[in-house]
Amino acid sequence: MDHPKPSLERIRGLARRPPSHPAGAATPRIAVIGAGFSGIGLGARLRQAGVDSFTIYDKAHGIGGTWRDNTYPGAACDIPSHLYSFSFFRRSDWTRFCSPQAEILEYLDQCCQHFGLHDHLCLGTEITAFEWVDEPGEWRLHFRNGEVATADIVVSALGQLNRPIAPELPGLEHFAGTVFHSARWDHDHDLAGERVAVIGNGASAVQFVPEIAERTTHLTVFQRSPYWMLPRRNTRYSHQSRRAFAVVPGLEPLYRASIYLRIEGLFAAFKRPGWVARRLTDLSRKFMESEIDDPELRRMLTPDFPLGCKRVLFSSDYYPTLARPDVDLVDSPITHVTPDAIVCADGTEVPVDTIILATGFAATSFLAPLEITGRGGRRLADTWVDGAEAHLGMAVSGFPNLFMLYGPNTNLGHNSILLMVERQVDYLVGLIGAMATTGVRWVDVRPEVMATYNKELADELSTTVWDAGCSSWYKTDSGRITTNWPGYTFEYWWRTAAVDLDEYQTADPVR
Repeated sequence: MDHPKPSLERIRGLARRPPSHPAGAATPRIAVIGAGFSGIGLGARLRQAGVDSFTIYDKAHGIGGTWRDNTYPGAACDIPSHLYSFSFFRRSDWTRFCSPQAEILEYLDQCCQHFGLHDHLCLGTEITAFEWVDEPGEWRLHFRNGEVATADIVVSALGQLNRPIAPELPGLEHFAGTVFHSARWDHDHDLAGERVAVIGNGASAVQFVPEIAERTTHLTVFQRSPYWMLPRRNTRYSHQSRRAFAVVPGLEPLYRASIYLRIEGLFAAFKRPGWVARRLTDLSRKFMESEIDDPELRRMLTPDFPLGCKRVLFSSDYYPTLARPDVDLVDSPITHVTPDAIVCADGTEVPVDTIILATGFAATSFLAPLEITGRGGRRLADTWVDGAEAHLGMAVSGFPNLFMLYGPNTNLGHNSILLMVERQVDYLVGLIGAMATTGVRWVDVRPEVMATYNKELADELSTTVWDAGCSSWYKTDSGRITTNWPGYTFEYWWRTAAVDLDEYQTADPVR
């Protein structure tokens, strides 16, 4: 993408650690929606900047977002632990190269304790709608319990993977057995001795399928389409390694940087065509062939689209699990569900006792189901009728002082999303500081600025493998890519390095 020529302000912004708030300046009332990584990260940086006038709301009764919700067996991150954590709050004692769910949740709780965020949390409180009030220039928040509150600034930290979706399968509502989504795992239900069906074969399924196969009488995985997969080497850190990270000056940051550089280079695989993509495709194919002997199973597991068009998966035990005699893979489309079986288009009828839906999330439905109304009664749902878009993935024209973390086109297919979240958090803290310095009550990104930015995004996205023709959660039903960032993370870092108030309309002239 074409970025503005570096200025002294931008260069200074690159070294801003942490963002600061002008001494003596008034602090706005900030409502943060969501207590996952993004919301906690913003709260931490606000506290470091000396801003305490914020509340983090979450409809659940605990923090953690997706790491609170996804407790299925084997739940873990596929990004290395030292990179899937904040650069401003390092942890030296990660137990594994890639962290399990419980350890990530523990880390988030440590963040809240370290930065004093517990007093800023308002859990078990669901916001259902909010609208902009021109005078006095603030947001009015509506809660599920009927209460109303106001805020100067609203920041959505809801993310992209927070609303599980279920397939519309005829007869599913009449199934006599147990049905649950992988993101709402029923831990009270014992799968031992049962015939279990897993609908879906994405990132969650490849983690829990090997875990539950040991307990079920028979396990059937229903696959809509295969994924490219690479082995997952999730080594355990030795006591000596963890000790070294803690006591050797500069070792942990250097290790983190080495992981970043290795992973960042993988983005080249998503620009098509290229030798990196060909190399990874060859590695993936050879990995599958080394694990699967059955030619028919190999055929079913071989994608007909380029590597990266869908999310690349990592697992070293999924293929061996599918090769077990008590596990079947079915790729015929499901036509309907009876009270005790799943029926496919080829006539296959699979008797089952429990159905687990590993069918993902409504990733492109940003901020839904919130009802959001901006200036002049403008509804965000109407603004986004053709797909979500925002300036820098954070601001939407017509909605003053409303910002998003992990918003449209800020997802990654190759690296830690926290790299993007940190940039957004620092940008917003810097923007709030700029507003305080200039006395601006509200800012609203200029429509032409947002349009130009998203035109550049569309041009860049058209050169990526995500536009190669396969269907994925990266796209809307119309095929528009609204989730992913089309470049390297350092490009986004540079683009958000400094705040330019000229990109915004303001309530008062900037002096």
